[in-house]
Amino acid sequence: MVNTSEIALEASDVVKSFAGFNALDGLSLNVQAQSIHAIIGPNGAGKSTLLGLLSGFVRATAGTVRFAGVDITNAGAADVARMGIVRSFQITSIFPQMTVLENVKVALAVHTKLPARMLASRRATAVLDDPARAALQTTGLDAERDTLASNLPYGKKRALELAIAIAQDPVVMLLDEPTAGMGTEDIGPTIELIARVAQGRTVVLVEHNLRVVEDLCHRVSVLERGKLLTEGAYAEVRADRRVIDAYLGGGGA
Repeated sequence: MVNTSEIALEASDVVKSFAGFNALDGLSLNVQAQSIHAIIGPNGAGKSTLLGLLSGFVRATAGTVRFAGVDITNAGAADVARMGIVRSFQITSIFPQMTVLENVKVALAVHTKLPARMLASRRATAVLDDPARAALQTTGLDAERDTLASNLPYGKKRALELAIAIAQDPVVMLLDEPTAGMGTEDIGPTIELIARVAQGRTVVLVEHNLRVVEDLCHRVSVLERGKLLTEGAYAEVRADRRVIDAYLGGGGA
């Protein structure tokens, strides 16, 4: 059930300038708690920059970002993550020469008092085995827990990134192109996986594949040149002539 009475994330009149170019230009956006909210738009529209602002990896030039009503405009990525906002990236960011289980345990260890030198010690980090395996079970990867991450097929590498994210028990998940580079056979299972891990959480999803957007998302915001072009349910956005002209190339799906 989508909670329509609470706003999880709020961007108000945000501007982000790079060398005089406004990647975001007075953008305002509300994301409802426990919803899956898509951000779409043509290349260069400002989608990834917006995720950067919401996650603390990018600082706004102007405007305000709030999480559950708290101003996080000037918070860094580590502080934002500790508050419960976790981001995945378009390019896989796993450790290829670690096992699947070790990858999740590294993410969990960041939130403990274990010193970094202890990460190599299986005995020292055994306390993290159960929560790490719980995340792997949720994402269907527990059977591969002892497999080197480099040996996973691409779709399962993206599933491992989701396991790493949910192991941190986030309130909000920011997903940047989670199906990028996937073959057709992996997209359906990934849609099902995201829907499953989104239960009880807020998800903001940047995605080019409109099948993913249609199947998953409660609300869609369309960006163009750093501004909000329109937003609404997928069917409403899909039928908007401005979206067709700016994003869908005159009617493509």
